[in-house]
Amino acid sequence: MRPFTQQVVLLTGASSGIGEATAIRLRQRGFIVYAAARRVERMQHLTGLGVHVLPLDVTDEASLKNVVQQIMTREQRLDILINNAGFGEYGAVEDVPIKDGRRQFEVNVFGVMRLIQLVLPIMRRQHFGRIINTSSIGGKIYQPLSAWYMGTKHALEGMSDSLRMEVKPFGIDVVLIEPGATKTEWAGIAKAKLTQISGHGAYTAAVREMAGQLSLFAKMGSAPTVIADLMERAATAKRPRTRYVGGFGSRASLIGRHLLSDRQFDVVMAATLGLSYQLYRHYQKQGGH
Repeated sequence: MRPFTQQVVLLTGASSGIGEATAIRLRQRGFIVYAAARRVERMQHLTGLGVHVLPLDVTDEASLKNVVQQIMTREQRLDILINNAGFGEYGAVEDVPIKDGRRQFEVNVFGVMRLIQLVLPIMRRQHFGRIINTSSIGGKIYQPLSAWYMGTKHALEGMSDSLRMEVKPFGIDVVLIEPGATKTEWAGIAKAKLTQISGHGAYTAAVREMAGQLSLFAKMGSAPTVIADLMERAATAKRPRTRYVGGFGSRASLIGRHLLSDRQFDVVMAATLGLSYQLYRHYQKQGGH
């Protein structure tokens, strides 16, 4: 492994939260960090820390190619790709417009995989590389009113596992980061979208409870630096784990999912969200099944 001071990192979704904290942390460790995001105006403070800031829209082919080309022109190598760009919008499956669901997959899955396709030939030539994908404990568990978001994370988990086996012979590692609740913009955005899409129809009661939970997560969630710690460990380990888990509620949720049957986990999740079987019976009276 090359010294950290010679390793080049491309980090997406670096304008706030986990991405911003990770860019700072890795630069402090001596990495050459390229931080990319759409909102470059929010990243100018990073340049003062020695981080290179680049504009990037992960859903735009030309933008993806341009970022990789700029890094290769300047550095002639790319050692670590951290796919952190992503967003979550909640809403009942019935209510979310297909175009909105498709948008989540475009950003959270297809943008990630396309960037991986662009960097893999570089890493194979180097006989070294590390791809770190930001998933979520939502890639292992489930909640009502979150199917589209958690669907993207379940997809990212499965694709990353397959990718890990494909590229291992070339000296390339694939690592998943699985955060729990974290104090970022994410919860507020998810809550606003949830209320907008499903707050005035058949799912109103459940929306009210979920919105309260999202507000709680925003208050009780771990600091982004907790997840940046995991990113640092994944980037610096000589032999990284396949997964790093951390953040508020993460381990308890994953243990519960492992130990409980689907029906049992349904009950626990409903209780956690303040839902009840009285509420389920209310749905059934309205014609649900």
